[in-house]
Amino acid sequence: MQEAHTSCLLNIFLRRVKELMFSRNLISGLTLSMFLVTAAGPVKADPLAYPATKTVEQVDDFHGVSVADPYRWLEDDVRTSPAVREWVTAENEVTFSFLEKIPQRNSIRERLTKLWNYEKFSPPTRRGSYYTFSKNNGLQNQFVLYQQDTLAAEPEVLIDPNAWSSDGTVALAGTAFSEDGKYLAYGVQDAGSDWRTWRVMAVENRRILPDELHWIKFNNPSWAKDGSGFFYARYPEPVEGATFQSLNLNQQVYFHKLGTAQADDVLVYARPDEPTWGFSTSVSDDGQYVVITAWVGTDDKYQVYYKSMADLTGQAVHLVGKFDHEYSFLGNDGKTFYFRTNQAAPKKRVIAIPLEAPQPENWKELIPESAHVLDAVSLVGDTFIAESLQDAVTKVALYRTDGTFVRNVELEGLGSAGGFTGDRHDTETFYSFSSFATPPSIYRYDLKTGVNTLVRRANVEIDPNDYVVRQEFITSKDGTKVPLFLSYRKDLNLSQSHPTVLYGYGGFNIPLTPGFSVSRLLWMQMGGIHVTANLRGGGEYGEEWHQAGTRLQKQNVFDDFIAAAEWLIAEGLTSSPQLAIQGGSNGGLLVGACMVQRPELYGACLPAVGVMDMLRFHQFTAGRFWTDDYGSAENPEEFAALFRYSPYHNLKPGTKYPATLITTADTDDRVVPGHSFKFAARLQACQAGDAPVLIRIETRAGHGAGKPTSKIIEEAADQWAFLVKVLQME
Repeated sequence: MQEAHTSCLLNIFLRRVKELMFSRNLISGLTLSMFLVTAAGPVKADPLAYPATKTVEQVDDFHGVSVADPYRWLEDDVRTSPAVREWVTAENEVTFSFLEKIPQRNSIRERLTKLWNYEKFSPPTRRGSYYTFSKNNGLQNQFVLYQQDTLAAEPEVLIDPNAWSSDGTVALAGTAFSEDGKYLAYGVQDAGSDWRTWRVMAVENRRILPDELHWIKFNNPSWAKDGSGFFYARYPEPVEGATFQSLNLNQQVYFHKLGTAQADDVLVYARPDEPTWGFSTSVSDDGQYVVITAWVGTDDKYQVYYKSMADLTGQAVHLVGKFDHEYSFLGNDGKTFYFRTNQAAPKKRVIAIPLEAPQPENWKELIPESAHVLDAVSLVGDTFIAESLQDAVTKVALYRTDGTFVRNVELEGLGSAGGFTGDRHDTETFYSFSSFATPPSIYRYDLKTGVNTLVRRANVEIDPNDYVVRQEFITSKDGTKVPLFLSYRKDLNLSQSHPTVLYGYGGFNIPLTPGFSVSRLLWMQMGGIHVTANLRGGGEYGEEWHQAGTRLQKQNVFDDFIAAAEWLIAEGLTSSPQLAIQGGSNGGLLVGACMVQRPELYGACLPAVGVMDMLRFHQFTAGRFWTDDYGSAENPEEFAALFRYSPYHNLKPGTKYPATLITTADTDDRVVPGHSFKFAARLQACQAGDAPVLIRIETRAGHGAGKPTSKIIEEAADQWAFLVKVLQME
């Protein structure tokens, strides 16, 4: 669901995929007619011969309702099932044969590669005597981790994951430095899987220690303050053959002492009576406590426990929470713990809880709830850095630990800021800022003086003044106002209809904020309009907005997206034959559901790694966590709602569906590829029109995180080439 998703459904991170003349730089060797999509009339592709996909007599009973599942066999793991592997090969042959015949495909890929070739940086962080940051020279498959003793010093390579594999499919997936910066624990991700192997480096001489930890996912280590070891949570080793599909149950918290085997790790906390619980850990600012946050799904609803570092095998003390509200640990001063919470505050607030009297009547409110959702808070240099969203745009304010307001952080404009990490003793922090037409910039912020200093700015072939980014509010089916961000070239004649990509997500309390994307830039340079819709179910306006797009209310999300499409057409910005809808993961579900509900409304659909079978999603890997947002078919009332919109089950034979390019990957163990396989097979069988229905299945790739640059560019270029072919064009 992005240019490096990353990911997604568990505090995850995410986004995605776009020149020609009319910018300051002409495209060498390309002409306007090669790219520009105009309203000249539909182009019909030659009829496609899809692979013959067998069906099976599989019927399930859901609360007295018989539901056929004729493509159940496509749920089998492609790595172990010869039949599924043969089907994947056959489908890819059809797809790539189609794509290879598009004249503009190579030019689009070449232009996208050229645009992508710029240095990319993460905000620096300081550990011990060094700053560390990640950097990609431009087209490196993976980011490289660097360190430097001053911001002006020549950086030195700390870890280069590009040397780990010949095809770039092994990624650096998480880092955790000890307090003094002497040791670095780092995660290794293979072929896009959620599983991580964690290793340890002695930073001074780059020596890799023998420590190696396995069967870890959805977890980052937390070091003891003395650097003796770290806390982490892991799952039991899966049974043979079930590594990428079995449910993730019985996570347990351990302490790993440096220099010892994983088998000797100390069990710190486990709940065998609650196999669905998961855990994250933090070490308090003073190093006296380990804080254990328990979670059961994707909702920010927690129970928080703590233990004294002096007695790790002792009983954990329950501090707060009953899986009813968010309690995100921010730090502590002695026996006063700070949390961000949505308890009595749907848009969130910051509170202090005394360990010796943790009852709610003894809590102290430090940062009260405001009109805007408190999206993130960090505690750096004895200062709360509070990031809020005002109509999905980042605003940042500083507060002292007693709640006293200090100042606002001045940002560049309509965009997204992120970073703001550091320790209690730091006097500086770093952040990045970008927008749809503004490439990322890295800033140093002085917490004492409030001075912003530009550290690095991405050198992308773009002048932001050549583009327009504007926000509109449209009215959904039930009268709810829904924000849209529209981005396009300034010289675009808006009195005419243009090819448009409408992108959305709408789930899991995740906000879509204005951010830079090279692939979207190319789409705009090609003469297209890009639209991002802030749908209910997301995190743009707090918990009430989120809940309005979940479970029995999930249809609100689809209604919002459909209303956005109808508004774009009614405004004359685009037309149905020129409108493409796009989304990944939960956004793939969004595209699938809207496509089956209103197939006549769109000219093309781009669902990526989507959740397409809403009756069985909870039976695979991390799927059980998603019942927070979706509900479960095991509940009669929720089954009825799920069955009404499940994309796979609502495809109807004899229907003219839009041109569709489904994308997924063989090692996706977040949303297992069987979702996309089954949807593609059924859609091909139901298609009554001439529009192509294709599935592009990537190899040695997963849900998005860790995907090498080469594969990201190839996939994005294929999506835009597909749109050039199937939308109305000259």
